[in-house]
Amino acid sequence: MVAGCGLPRSGPTKREIFAGSVLREGDAFILTVNDRVTRATAVTPALGFSDAFKRAGLLGPDTIRPGDTLGLTIWENVDDGLLAAEMANSTILEEVQVDGSGFIFVPYAGRIRAAGNTPEAVRRIVTERLAEQTPDPQVEVRRLAGNGATVSIAGAAGAPGVYAIERPTRTLSDMLASAGGVAIPPEVAQVTVVRGDMRETIWFQDLYENPRFDIALRDGDRILVEQDTRAFSVLGATGTQARVPFQTQTLSAVEAIAQVGGLLTSAADPKGVFVFRNEPEEIAEQVLGRDDLTGAQRMVYVLDLTQPNGMFLARDFLIRDGDTLYVTEAPFTQWNKVISALTGTLGTVATLDTAASALGGGGE
Repeated sequence: MVAGCGLPRSGPTKREIFAGSVLREGDAFILTVNDRVTRATAVTPALGFSDAFKRAGLLGPDTIRPGDTLGLTIWENVDDGLLAAEMANSTILEEVQVDGSGFIFVPYAGRIRAAGNTPEAVRRIVTERLAEQTPDPQVEVRRLAGNGATVSIAGAAGAPGVYAIERPTRTLSDMLASAGGVAIPPEVAQVTVVRGDMRETIWFQDLYENPRFDIALRDGDRILVEQDTRAFSVLGATGTQARVPFQTQTLSAVEAIAQVGGLLTSAADPKGVFVFRNEPEEIAEQVLGRDDLTGAQRMVYVLDLTQPNGMFLARDFLIRDGDTLYVTEAPFTQWNKVISALTGTLGTVATLDTAASALGGGGE
């Protein structure tokens, strides 16, 4: 009778959860976590760069690109040269801009393609052109500003902006360092590089732990620093009930429970720790030992922390994005609620009876 009254509680009981099993005409597979289950479900996000990114060579620091600014000095071996002023034998051409097509203009030498060439190559071309008009010209070509190649950095970087790819910043880690690093905890920082129609992501920590992920940058690369968006929900007899973001790359059930303040000692049942998950077909078949499933399956994993190896299994069982962690209340808690409801009801009845008697006496 009391149960029918709907006592307040934080969620379903263990009996109600097990009633939803496919073995009892429900639509969820309920499994007790063991070593085989922990191995089959230990799936973590596979982040990293493809070979196309890793094999890209460093940009040559001496290669001229559109947008570069060059400086030229030309010496002529005559008193009355083509370019030099009177009584001077050298001419300085400051800030010669490489146009969008990659060309520069040098008087008497004409329009010269600079993009794709090194300063030395441009020097030879200018020398050859001028040699046809003035004897033994000497030419110096200098890069004054920029490499022409830039990347943009956005998101949770220390200093987002547009940065030139220069000799000290030709790799991803160096460029991020130049931009002030990351402004979020490195444990949950992800770095995405967008190159043309390719978009690839890596963990920030992996970038430094694995040197082969420190890729060479390319002109036009877009770098996005953002925090891991994975989260799990927690309900029931725990320290909090909320949607909780991941704080590390991998998160075990024990760590998830600790992250929300642990189990409520006054209410939680350590035998009733459940993880609700929509499991992909291939993993569900591996866990269940079947090959006849279609699509994602509703799975409920059960952890009993009172077993001798319960804590070890909870430590090895990984929480995944979108999981719901639910802890049932201990039977004693429900019993206390029943007693409280009964005694509270009886007390209320007695109070009403006393009040009615007092009113009746006043009427006499």
